[in-house]
Amino acid sequence: MAAVPGGLFAVYKPAGVAWNRVREAVETRLLRELNAAPGRAPRQHVRFLPAPAGGDGGATGLVATRVPVLADHPLVLGIGHGNKLLTDLYDCHLTKVYTVGGLFGKATDDFSDTGKLVEKTTFDHITREKLERILAVIQGTNHKALLMHSNIDMKTQEAYELAVKGLIRPMGKSPPIITAIRCLQFALPEFQLEIHCLHETQQYLRKIVHEIGLELKSSAVCTQVRRIRDGVFTLDDALLRTQWNLQSIQKAIWDCQLRVRTEIEKTLGHQEESCLPKMDAEMAQAADS
Repeated sequence: MAAVPGGLFAVYKPAGVAWNRVREAVETRLLRELNAAPGRAPRQHVRFLPAPAGGDGGATGLVATRVPVLADHPLVLGIGHGNKLLTDLYDCHLTKVYTVGGLFGKATDDFSDTGKLVEKTTFDHITREKLERILAVIQGTNHKALLMHSNIDMKTQEAYELAVKGLIRPMGKSPPIITAIRCLQFALPEFQLEIHCLHETQQYLRKIVHEIGLELKSSAVCTQVRRIRDGVFTLDDALLRTQWNLQSIQKAIWDCQLRVRTEIEKTLGHQEESCLPKMDAEMAQAADS
């Protein structure tokens, strides 16, 4: 039977499709391929079984017989310890990166361009320079929040060492925090931002666009939210729908193994005894299959 190493991989989620539907589609295709793959013959072991009684009514004897080891019959349930690794990565509180589209000149009840229109405003006075000044203020305010929720005395050696390693961030629950924000495109009334953040929601990102419009004495709605990085995973790692198959998933797990391992060790400060050594064993087993 084909072996799948336990681990993590990323897939591309089309806009407007719920994440749980994507997960179910990937699971269904993966399990179908695994269960259809030819399995190796079960191991045999010797059992002493009762011999058929003779016609003369004598005592029943035992005969040595080779039978399959029932424990070797495959049952596919998942991909190893990947869920545990996902929890570890979540505990690392890694930054996610989004491109966020905006449109000046109107406001809606849910801050999106598809919401109920509540206001129209002028926007001809807005310039890229004015927008970037607002973005600088937002980043400065969020930097203070980042330090506050990290619970670290910035005058200590620990803070210096964490800063060098890029590990200053909240390691527990906190409000959404923007670690970087910049303008990628500006062509009135449209604009596009790149936002690096922690503990965010899509509603929070849409509200940021709304608040930028207010700060510029106008209004704005969000036209698109697209995640382009999730911790150690980038768009280059995301499998397209045509790649939701056993071979592509195996390769994706292999390709990101080192990055996942390195980030967990660096951030959590120790090697996960329950996961990482097991990862090596499963990878070796998959390679031999």
